[in-house]
Amino acid sequence: MRARAPASSANLGPGFDTLAVALACYVSVEVEPADALTVHSEGEGAGLFDDASHLAARVAAGVLGHDRFSVRVRSQIPVARGLGSSAALAAAAAAAAGSEDPFGVAAAYDGHPENAAASVFGGLVAATVVEGTPMQARLPLSDELAFVVMVPERNLATPGARGLLPETLSRADAVFNLGRLGLLVAGLADPAALVPAATGDRIHQPARTALFPEAPALLEALVGAGALAASWSGAGPSLIGIVRAANADAVQEGAEGALARAGVAGRVLVLTPDHRGIVVGGEADVPL
Repeated sequence: MRARAPASSANLGPGFDTLAVALACYVSVEVEPADALTVHSEGEGAGLFDDASHLAARVAAGVLGHDRFSVRVRSQIPVARGLGSSAALAAAAAAAAGSEDPFGVAAAYDGHPENAAASVFGGLVAATVVEGTPMQARLPLSDELAFVVMVPERNLATPGARGLLPETLSRADAVFNLGRLGLLVAGLADPAALVPAATGDRIHQPARTALFPEAPALLEALVGAGALAASWSGAGPSLIGIVRAANADAVQEGAEGALARAGVAGRVLVLTPDHRGIVVGGEADVPL
């Protein structure tokens, strides 16, 4: 069986560990019966772990209860760049192995219910864990929006980025983030209400700047190029601009120029939202 899942961008500024949007950039996983485990990967992350340690193999083995299968992975999603590659891979592997709850499986393996929810259900989601059970809710997302993503050529692993975060917050900082989150959710539903301040954050972005000092200037450049708002994507180092779809090409051009001026190697992607989430069967392949 073959399944496809989209990438995701989590946090979007103030929605730390709770908010994510699915993006039209995909990974597919095919799981078939075999005499012994084999793993073959293509595209992003190809050949890194083509053995039993591969996340897709571990997820499929957990679902099936054995390792007599072959796994084929095809991915467009940059690895370790803050675009939910692990959650998407776990979700697709769970579905390809026949899981009835790919959301629960992906959240358990990846540890991020918001990324898992976006990859499984598509669209804009809020997610959390309630008494040990991952839960999610779809939120309104305007069809007028697209996303311009700066993808630097540098590795910024989530565990390392998380280690920099403050262990406590002041009441003022908590209120700051809650207020911005309200503005952000409203603006994602209605772009006319979206303002740059909506992606303001005091939980994770300031701390992570130590790992990517060029980030604040690049975020300003995204807004200067026409993005309605901009933030880190997940734990980074990717940075994401929320744009009107009609203006995406102009923002992409401005983002490419900003990366060049900053001396940061990387690429800029224009991605539309994915509203379908997991797809199983004939439509699930990913062209590379």
